[in-house]
Amino acid sequence: MSSDLFTPEQRSAVMRRVKSRDTTPELAVRRILRAAGIGYRLGGAGLPGRPDLVMKGRCVAVFVHGCFWHGHDCARGSRKPKANAAYWTAKIDRNRARDEASQAALTAAGWRVVTVWECGMKADGFAERLIAEVRDQAATVSASATSSD
Repeated sequence: MSSDLFTPEQRSAVMRRVKSRDTTPELAVRRILRAAGIGYRLGGAGLPGRPDLVMKGRCVAVFVHGCFWHGHDCARGSRKPKANAAYWTAKIDRNRARDEASQAALTAAGWRVVTVWECGMKADGFAERLIAEVRDQAATVSASATSSD
C-alpha cells in the first residue's frame, strides 16, 4: 500500500506544477540584483549547467538552488522522501553531481560562480551579501545561512 495521499493522476498533476524557471526564490534574487542596479541575462544558454542568471561582463554565473532538489545539507535538503525513495535519492544524487560538474566547468572557463540556496535567503543581511558577492567576489562562493560551503 502506498503512503501517498494522492491518486497517481493527482500526484502527476502536482508534479507538473513544480517549476524549474521563474521560481519564487529566483524572482527574489532577480529583484535584489535589479534594485542594486546590477544587470543580468536569464537562462545561461550555451554555458555549462545553464545558470539561472548570467552577468557576462562580470563573468558571474548565479545558480538559485532549492534545498530539497539539489540536496543541500540543511534541514530541508537532508529530508529523505518516503515514497519511491530509491528513485528520489538517485535523482538528487545525479542533481548534485551535475551541479558540481557544471560549477567546475564554469570555474575552469574563467567564470565566477555564485550558488544561492533557498534556505540562505531567509537569513538577515542576505541581500547585502549577495550584492557584495556578485560585485567583487574573488572565488566560488555559496550564499547559505548554514555554511559557506
